Amino acid sequence: MKFIKFSTVQCVLLFLAMVTPALPAGAQTFPNKPIRLMVGFPPGGGTDITARLLATKLGDHLGQPVVVENRPGAAGTIAAKQIAKSEPDGYRILMTASGTFIHSVLSSGPAYNIESELTPISMVSVSPLVVMVGSSVPVRDIGELIELARSKSGQMTFGSDGIGSTGHLAGELFNSMAKVKMLHVPYKGSGDVVVALASGQVDVIFPSMAAATPLLKSGKFRALAVTSIKRSTLLPSIPSLDESGLSGFDLVAWFALVGPVGMPQAVVEKLNAAIIKVVGESDVKDTVGKQGMELQAGSPEMFSKYLRESGASISRLGKQANIKLE
Repeated sequence: MKFIKFSTVQCVLLFLAMVTPALPAGAQTFPNKPIRLMVGFPPGGGTDITARLLATKLGDHLGQPVVVENRPGAAGTIAAKQIAKSEPDGYRILMTASGTFIHSVLSSGPAYNIESELTPISMVSVSPLVVMVGSSVPVRDIGELIELARSKSGQMTFGSDGIGSTGHLAGELFNSMAKVKMLHVPYKGSGDVVVALASGQVDVIFPSMAAATPLLKSGKFRALAVTSIKRSTLLPSIPSLDESGLSGFDLVAWFALVGPVGMPQAVVEKLNAAIIKVVGESDVKDTVGKQGMELQAGSPEMFSKYLRESGASISRLGKQANIKLE
């Protein structure tokens, strides 16, 4: 019998080839065809605008077209469920939003579970909410608002664009942390909430940055604070609730990319790296800023940790405030 002699280097290489797990064939060449980016909301909204900007830039970095596909309905959960059932090869991903995530946490009916059914890829952008009062409310800062709300316990109201919306959660979290009791009044949309504040039907609202900016320019409303842990670069003169006495208050709206569970790590990392490059481009920052958002990308692990912690907080707040979604 003839034996084949191997050099030391050849032996090491052979050993590494035997113990290193092979990547799936698709992951090695990803992407080699167009990627479909699903959006769970109609064209023209904030999620859709951000997705289309991101799609163009991602396509440039990945070398393949990224095509946006709208599948609106049920606060974005229809698209999320469809992505959850897709082949986990990276060619179908989802631009999801904090409102969809909140719905999945608080829904009493069947909903997708982002932890077990979807793969976090990266946060894309965040937007603080703004604590805003109308001209008829005689307060100038958060301390005065808390004092007034305590003196009129159960009489003051805050409006939102629906039960379980980000604005609703912000109001309930404010109630809890400030130890006040403002009554929640839900409306069918952000436009109705603004009208309600302007007419004095509600005392406080928690609009998104995009909705708040034109209202402030009108001079008919006052911004008392933002709901992010730090001041926003978009409204740097407005203090955060954290620095206004509600230590640790941190609740923001966000957009992010996710895919089906089971995606190869190499594919997730390639998509994540492309997103980080995109959010570093100045023209992207400017365009997203006009939508009232601040770019904030990070690793899949960071996003996954954020979702776990945020989901637990939302669940606790939902039980405490008895928030129920059908």
